[in-house]
Amino acid sequence: MSKKKNSVKIIGFLAVLLFVSFSQAAGVSKWKATKPLPDAGKTWEVKKMLVATYSGVIIPVAAEYMNSAVDKAEAEGYQLLVIKLDTPGGLDASMREIIKRILSSKIPVALYVSPKGARAASAGVFIAMASHIAVMSPSTNIGAAHPVTIGGGIDITSSKDKGKKEKSTMEDKILNDSSAYMKSITQQSGRNVDWAIKAVTKSDSISAEEAVQKKVVDFMAADLDELVRKLDGFYVSGFGKLKIKEPQTGYFEKTRRQNFLATVTDPNIAMILMSIGAAGIFIELYNPGLILPGVVGAVSLILAFYSFQTMTASFAGILLMLLGFLLFIVEIKVMSYGLLTVGGILSIILGALMLFNNPAVSGLSVSGNILISNLLGLVFIVAALAFVVVKAQMRKVSAGIETLSGKKGVAKTRLSPRGKVLVEGELWDAASVSGEVEENSEIIVEKVEGFRVTVRKI
Repeated sequence: MSKKKNSVKIIGFLAVLLFVSFSQAAGVSKWKATKPLPDAGKTWEVKKMLVATYSGVIIPVAAEYMNSAVDKAEAEGYQLLVIKLDTPGGLDASMREIIKRILSSKIPVALYVSPKGARAASAGVFIAMASHIAVMSPSTNIGAAHPVTIGGGIDITSSKDKGKKEKSTMEDKILNDSSAYMKSITQQSGRNVDWAIKAVTKSDSISAEEAVQKKVVDFMAADLDELVRKLDGFYVSGFGKLKIKEPQTGYFEKTRRQNFLATVTDPNIAMILMSIGAAGIFIELYNPGLILPGVVGAVSLILAFYSFQTMTASFAGILLMLLGFLLFIVEIKVMSYGLLTVGGILSIILGALMLFNNPAVSGLSVSGNILISNLLGLVFIVAALAFVVVKAQMRKVSAGIETLSGKKGVAKTRLSPRGKVLVEGELWDAASVSGEVEENSEIIVEKVEGFRVTVRKI
C-alpha cells in the first residue's frame, strides 16, 4: 500500500513539473512571438528621391554642400537622400558637422560609395557608418580611418624624450576619442563595430565585397537603378520598411562658389597655384611694369594660402615656402650668382614635404608627380630668367664703360642705395652714389662695376 502511495506521489510530482515546464515554455514562446520589433509594420514610402554627389577632400565646403542637401530634401518633401561619395578623407571638424546633420535628418540618408574605383577612406568611413543606409559600387573600397594630426607643429621642448612622450599622449587621446566616436555611431547604425574600431586603430581597409560580407555596409549596387531596386522592401531603423518604385529623382548640384572652393581646396591644385604665383611674382620683379604676371602671381598665391589654411596645413611648411619666395625677391636685389635662388627652391621643397603629416592616411597630400613637375617648372623659369639677365649684363659689360657712362635712365625701383634702373632699354642692377633715389626718378650712369652700374640722381 505504501509503495502504491509513493508511486502516486512520484507520478503527481512529475505531472506538476511537466505542467510548470510547459507553462513556462509556452509563456516564453508567447513573449518572443508577441514582442514588438522597432517600427514593426511601419512602411516608409519613397515617392521622391534626391541625389547629391561629392568627390574630393572632406573640408568645410563639403560639409556645407552635404548639409544643404539634407536641408533641401527635408524642405521640399523628398523621402530619401542618396549621397554619392568618393573621398580620400579630410578634416575631423567638417566630418562631424556632416554626421550631426545626417543623424538629425528627418528622412533616411543613403551613403553610396560611387562610381567604380571610388573610395570612402578616413573621414569617409565615419560618414558611411553614421548613415542610415550604406551602399558600395563594385571595385570600390572603404577603410583606413586612423586619425592623424594634419595641422603640424614645431617641438620646442628642451627634452626630446619629453617631447616624444607628450606627442604620444596627444596621439593616444586623439585615437581614443576617434575610436569612441566610431563605436557610438556604428552601434547606432547596427553595423560591424569590431571592424569599424579596427579601421580606426589599425587603418584596416577592405573591398566592397568584403564590406558586405562583414556587414560593414548593407549591399552593393552597380548604379542608381540597382540601388533603388534593392532598397525596395529594405528595413531602415527609425523609419521602417522602404516602399520605393520608380521614384521621382532630383539632383542637387553644387553652386558655382562651392565648385570653385572645392576645386581650389585640393592639395595638388594648391601646389600648382603656389608655383604659378611664385613664377608670376618672380617674372614681375625681374621685369617691372609687365603687370599681368604680377597680378596673376599675387592672386594665385592668395588662393594657394587660402587652400592651405582651409586644410590646416603645417605652419612650419607654409613658413618655409614663404622663406623660399623671400629668397627669390632678395635675389633681385642682391647679385648672388644663383645661390639665393637655389636656397629658395630648397626651402620650397622642404615646405611642400612638411605641409601635411602622414598624408597617405589623412588623404591630404600633394601628388609626388605634381610636386616634382611644379618644382622643375619653377626651377626652369628661375634659371631662364637668371640666364637672360646675366647674359644681357655680360654683353653690356663687354661693350666697354663708354657705352653706358654718361647715359641717362630711370630708377625702376627705389635705390637705397641699391635697386634696379632702366638704361638704354635694359634693366640693370644699380647702386646710387647720391643717397636714396625714389622710384621713377631720372638718373645718370657714372660707371660700370662688374654687373652693376653706379648712378647718381639728376
